[in-house]
Amino acid sequence: MINFFALYDALLEEIPPTPIISLCLGDFWTGVETEDALGLAMTTLGDTAPRTLPRWEGASTLAELAPGVKSWNFLEAGAGMAAVNACCNTPGRLARMNAGEPFDNYCTRGLDLRGKTVGVVGHLRMPESLRREAGRFFILERSPQPGDYPDSACDALLPGCDVVIITASTLVNKTLPHLLELCADAYTILAGPTCPLCPRLLDFGIDRLSGLVVTDRTAMLHRIRSNLPGPPYPTGQPFLLTKEGL
Repeated sequence: MINFFALYDALLEEIPPTPIISLCLGDFWTGVETEDALGLAMTTLGDTAPRTLPRWEGASTLAELAPGVKSWNFLEAGAGMAAVNACCNTPGRLARMNAGEPFDNYCTRGLDLRGKTVGVVGHLRMPESLRREAGRFFILERSPQPGDYPDSACDALLPGCDVVIITASTLVNKTLPHLLELCADAYTILAGPTCPLCPRLLDFGIDRLSGLVVTDRTAMLHRIRSNLPGPPYPTGQPFLLTKEGL
């Protein structure tokens, strides 16, 4: 690995000094709101490491808050990631890129998974057809449920996969750079509401970006403040950006 944070620096290249209206920390989701968008990141436990920004909870612009995404303090990193998404995951950008995608096939559209070995890092909400079509199917999870593999099995299993779907919350907990090394020979998809609509990420061994642009801010802010569990897709428009489609 030449530069661990190269991927993060690419995310930060285009962050403007857009004023922040609110920063909302919930048990499940962190949201950063501007006039144009509400950016999300999965709230990740880990407030032990020193914070890198002196006043991230009182940051006034996206450019001030977004560098926190590189922090090893995961609450700060989640706020930074939500700030990145408040810049990237906007209705205007979604329209310009024509990247809207129905939820039912929002990350696997057009992929022939028959007989393929598929690894999914994290408990993402996947189309039912994925399990039926794949020849072998693994879920690798930090908090494994029955049938899952622990995430410590990533080094052993991912290099043998044909397709790997990775939760974008790995941007917050900093496991994504290593996971991409393990998936060098696989078709790799970064997915979930934390995923930024940022084409520059496709330069780092990622073949698809699949995430969410919030279109109903009132509903999403209610979910965050009320600590409602479950995927937030009803509050927005899923998107799909593919390397081959650029």
